Amino acid sequence: MLSNLKPQAADKILMLIEEYKADTRQGKVDLGVGVYKDPQGVTPVMRAVKAAESRIWETQTTKTYTGLAGEPEYRAAMARLVLDEVPTDRLASVATVGGTGAVRQALELARMANPDLTVHVSDPTWPNHLSIMKFMGLPFVEYRYFDNDSRGVDFDAMKEDIARAKKGDVVLLHGCCHNPTGANLTMDQWAEVVAILEKTGAIPLIDLAYQGFGDGLDADAQATRLVARSLPEVLIAASCSKNFGIYRERTGILMALAENGAARDLAQGSMAYLNRQTYSFPPDHGARIVSTILDDQALRADWQAELEEVRNTMLGLRDQLASELRDLSGSDRFDFIARHRGMFSRLGASQEQVETMKREAGIYMVGDSRLNIAGLNSDTVPVLARAIIDAGV
Repeated sequence: MLSNLKPQAADKILMLIEEYKADTRQGKVDLGVGVYKDPQGVTPVMRAVKAAESRIWETQTTKTYTGLAGEPEYRAAMARLVLDEVPTDRLASVATVGGTGAVRQALELARMANPDLTVHVSDPTWPNHLSIMKFMGLPFVEYRYFDNDSRGVDFDAMKEDIARAKKGDVVLLHGCCHNPTGANLTMDQWAEVVAILEKTGAIPLIDLAYQGFGDGLDADAQATRLVARSLPEVLIAASCSKNFGIYRERTGILMALAENGAARDLAQGSMAYLNRQTYSFPPDHGARIVSTILDDQALRADWQAELEEVRNTMLGLRDQLASELRDLSGSDRFDFIARHRGMFSRLGASQEQVETMKREAGIYMVGDSRLNIAGLNSDTVPVLARAIIDAGV
């Protein structure tokens, strides 16, 4: 039977990682994998995470199963972090296996509610969004988002496309720090998106993977909070991988805002059911780390301080790279890098130019020219800037 299986296409980012590892050149630069790295090239364990793990180790008395939906303390803490003012009469939530698990469960929930739905997704988007939907057999259409000339949002085109969504469809939106482009909507533009969704009856699914990596914890949640208080039904898939640095703990949450208490109860039961069918009980260690930090004033303050250091480091690298490119090019055409937010920016380079940078300078980035800003440091920024100019970007 197993010999009947068909070979699956390898993940391009994972292939890039292996290619980078095999490169023996000194001075090679990894800008592909989507993890934060400090100036020494290390993805550190945050201080508050270490302290929370120590406290858990000292006080935990059992490793028995948690609830199907995860621990209430974690779900409540995450709802406060994301939504600030939590509409408990409308909110259902479950812990998930990372933000990816939250996206998958959200799509499963939406299909249970409307088997005929179509998912509307930005062009471009995180490649795993498309991969998951293809695997599930979910119909999807792309809406225009990124303007390759300005390296900003083509908002008029986006509005035209999402206005075609039907009642009961899902519109997948990036809450902040758009992956892979780094180009975000303004709050005025978000208000227009809300008005379109209100008119069409389509349901927003907000993927919030980078809260705290853009303009700050509250600023990065501002759009999600606007959508949540403006529309009767909203799905939110949030991740703790980046802002808590607990990638391997696979810690996420799916939140569903319903029209009323009865619909909320239906959603809560269905989400718990999906957890049971998919992996039974969600993992708890990462969730317990997060709730321990968020529910302790001192740990939360230390976590937020370190998260600000991470965010400001990336902003500094953006400014440095934009400045280097301005000097080398004699133009401001790369200033979009300083305007983008989060871990990623999309250069707008061709596949051939990306290959040239890899071949000639040992610069590894995804083929669509998405680069991980956090993979840089002050010494490698000039190397990248020179490679970009030499490749003719």
